[in-house]
Amino acid sequence: MSTPSKNPPHIMLVVGEASGDILGSALMTGLKDRLGDVRFSGVGGPKMEALGLASIFPMSDIAVMGPREIIPRLPLILRHMKETTAHAVADKPDGIVIIDSPDFTHRVAKSIHKRMPDVPIANYVSPTVWAWRRGRAKSMAGYLDRVLALLPFEPDFFAAQANLKCVYVGHPAIEKVAPKSEGEAFRIRHGLSADTPLALILPGSRTNEVKRLSQLFGDTAQKLATKVPGLRVVIPTVPHVASYVREVVATWPGNPIVVADETEKRGAFAAANVALAASGTVALELGLAQIPMTIAYKIDRLAAWVVGRMMRVPSVVLVNLVLDRPSVNEFLQQFSTADNLAEDMAGLLLDPNRRQRALDDLAEFHELMGIGGETPSERAAREVAQMIGRA
Repeated sequence: MSTPSKNPPHIMLVVGEASGDILGSALMTGLKDRLGDVRFSGVGGPKMEALGLASIFPMSDIAVMGPREIIPRLPLILRHMKETTAHAVADKPDGIVIIDSPDFTHRVAKSIHKRMPDVPIANYVSPTVWAWRRGRAKSMAGYLDRVLALLPFEPDFFAAQANLKCVYVGHPAIEKVAPKSEGEAFRIRHGLSADTPLALILPGSRTNEVKRLSQLFGDTAQKLATKVPGLRVVIPTVPHVASYVREVVATWPGNPIVVADETEKRGAFAAANVALAASGTVALELGLAQIPMTIAYKIDRLAAWVVGRMMRVPSVVLVNLVLDRPSVNEFLQQFSTADNLAEDMAGLLLDPNRRQRALDDLAEFHELMGIGGETPSERAAREVAQMIGRA
């Protein structure tokens, strides 16, 4: 570990996508609050630049997904990896934090560690090595000082698999949980009474996901509406697919309300009684909002076979993994039918015992995720300050 100086601490951050820019900016704010004057350098997006980080190159150069985007940019990405390492060697930061985007950030971390083994490196948002490629955890221990985990079961995993220090700091979604008052305001804005049954339906945030799941989810809404009198439906989405979603759901029952604004989405989550969602991080967000949910997903058979061979966890639902038991029902592939989904959702709405069990489980999940006290960014800032000897 590098010896702290009397000068302001110099922390280098390396981020490769928009979600990391949000986390990085929150971490920068937390470090400024904790340490006062801090010098930041590295790679970041507009939110981090607004807080004083002069990015070595535009983050958009490396914010790419999938072979079709990566291959044409590969020479540029490789050059930026070398530039990032060279920056670290020349500027000699007190510590480095890599955030998400593991294909880029972990390669950079390995290269920096090889050149500067005494500079501590933290990984904020670990790759999901607990789900597949578990052997990668041991490799990470060779170049990282610690992992700042978003999920409470990750510290035990890294301790067992790699003897790598891992500290649970909390998921950023914790900071987005809306109070019930926002749900009440949402219902008032949309003319919904307090006892109107309200279902969230979330077919994904990417156009291809929405196309793949919209028919199934629409059929589910139709069947659920016959079981639940007065049902209303809200579809939270993101701006870049909102117009397509509005077109798709126009014929759905429940007079669908499509919301893309963040304030409206917070209100919808606080107001909802039940949810149907595509498998993904949204399940964790629903769990934090304590909304009983049904999870579904369908992909092509070959991809499903490959994923099934690689998976090393018993569930794709993060709520179940945190609770370490099958609380939320997940319907994947051939089991993902409108009849199955509607029946499960109706049970969560109409069966008092079933609903109470789901709510009790979500209350436990809420507690395990550490709601209350310090925010995740504050905890992460404390760990980084400790790592560089400035705690």
